[in-house]
Amino acid sequence: MLRLFHVLSLLPLGLLQAAGAVLGLLVYAASPRYRRVLRANLAQAGFTSRRQALGSALEAGRMVGELPFVWLRGGPRAAVRRVEVSGRECIEQARGEGRGVLYLTPHLGCFEVSAQVAATWGPITVLYRPPHKAWLAALAPARLRPNLRTAPATAAGMRPLLRALRNGEAVGLLPDQAPSAGEGVWAPFFGRPAYTMTLPARLAQLTGARIVFAAAERLPRGRGYRLRLQAMQRELPDDATQAAACINREIEALVRACPRQYLWGYNRYKVPAGAPLPPPEFAP
Repeated sequence: MLRLFHVLSLLPLGLLQAAGAVLGLLVYAASPRYRRVLRANLAQAGFTSRRQALGSALEAGRMVGELPFVWLRGGPRAAVRRVEVSGRECIEQARGEGRGVLYLTPHLGCFEVSAQVAATWGPITVLYRPPHKAWLAALAPARLRPNLRTAPATAAGMRPLLRALRNGEAVGLLPDQAPSAGEGVWAPFFGRPAYTMTLPARLAQLTGARIVFAAAERLPRGRGYRLRLQAMQRELPDDATQAAACINREIEALVRACPRQYLWGYNRYKVPAGAPLPPPEFAP
């Protein structure tokens, strides 16, 4: 599989994304479960048109199609060299204050390229959950770059994250990924309770790191990406549930700015094994 990915990485980015879009439509047509989850999540956020659902399926396919290019293409035509950046001044401000940067990158656009860009500015440690599929695990080393490190999504993984932020370095998390039982709280996400990780707020409170939201929008026809960086303007509440709700509201705003490229097929509202059910105040 790694050899196939190397071969595919030599193809133009636009061609890979176009092939991925076809794949996305095929999966949407063939999988009732995927179609149901995608439509339900879109409807929960207020997007009810069939056109929006098809567009989201296309973008999910493009995300898969571009992976060989993003992971393995190097040199002057690498994906990381095709990124327009806005908002970098918030990173420079944090560094000028001697603070670490906690990048929160939702499942929006090409989230894989965000950490690659950050790694060109200095060391970044990304929280990493090893894939269950063997072929994906074999590809994991190909995703690494100079200055880009990973930490396991376990209790032991907290130490390198804390160390990096206290040293004024960067850390990257996917804040809309459902955590394991005991590692999250129930907080609203587009008006419905979602089990939300408490780790971002804990890291920021323990280290004084600046929280920066990062979203890499996919540009048309394989032109590359537009990475938008936006620092969180308010201090997070000490209460874990309120802090998680604040972060979810920021993610909602990012998604509404580019709804087609959010990964609506991800089951964001699942109840992790062993996690408590949503509290009564969330009952319809």
